[in-house]
Amino acid sequence: MGDGGDLARAYSDDSVLFRVLRHLGWDSLANIGYFTPSTLPLAALTGPVPFQRRLVRRSLALLDARPGQLVLDAGCGRGDTTARLGAAGCRALGVDIQPAQIDQARRRFGGRPGVRFAVADATALPRQADGIPLTDASFDRVHCLEAAFHFGHEGRRSFLSESFRLLRPGGRLVLVDVTSRTDQPIGTLDPNGLVRRTWRFDDIEPCERYPLMASAAGFTTRRILDWTTPVLHRAGRLCALFVGTASTRAGRRALCVRWPGLSTLDARDWDEVIAVVRAHRAIGRVTRYTAYVLDKPARLPTGRPPV
Repeated sequence: MGDGGDLARAYSDDSVLFRVLRHLGWDSLANIGYFTPSTLPLAALTGPVPFQRRLVRRSLALLDARPGQLVLDAGCGRGDTTARLGAAGCRALGVDIQPAQIDQARRRFGGRPGVRFAVADATALPRQADGIPLTDASFDRVHCLEAAFHFGHEGRRSFLSESFRLLRPGGRLVLVDVTSRTDQPIGTLDPNGLVRRTWRFDDIEPCERYPLMASAAGFTTRRILDWTTPVLHRAGRLCALFVGTASTRAGRRALCVRWPGLSTLDARDWDEVIAVVRAHRAIGRVTRYTAYVLDKPARLPTGRPPV
């Protein structure tokens, strides 16, 4: 995985985009959101949080975790998804490489039953985390929502191997990630580096390569869901609306009336966030958003050592 200190800056108020997103209500959850046609107009008024929650619900539904099962929530951020797993009766361990995120997760959810948090690199897990052994075949489920694009190609390979090692036979990994349509270099999609610098990542995995990597790690691919339209394309439409509104003085005043925190932005901030949002729209047109449901076989192939 990339340097943790560098990654931490991707989720700080140092970025004008993150300042804007937080004024719009984007805080406890750090994902794009899942939008339906009928609710898309509502998003322009309410902000992203209801749609971020919908994405979490869909991702966790694929996990199909049962009460009492031990679940690793990899790249848990501020802990919302981990807390939801705990509320469903699971024993949930959320790990994240960023200490500041784990500190917030512990403050918000640390006292809830069945929920624990630890600073750990999901691509190279320690022997234990917050008192929970991370031994071979010790977990029932692994969940990773919109975090693996940070890991880099080798980090994603390592994460798949670590997840396979950690899961019991018959266990499941749900990995939801931004992917690319081809193996086109990310630099051609983001020539000015505005998107990569904002999120602190170097590349995006081609969507068709993930199942091959998962198979090499030992997984069986149960389902692949293309969520590009409800996530990226519809978020792109909201981005276009925001850019159009923010490009005029009258539009900025209207945005500040609806979200008063935006009044702290000066003209330079507005110009910067418009440029960054436009770069996200451009890369969103040629990327995909994919959910992978990967199962560890209940019986390993002959000749494969047990894990």
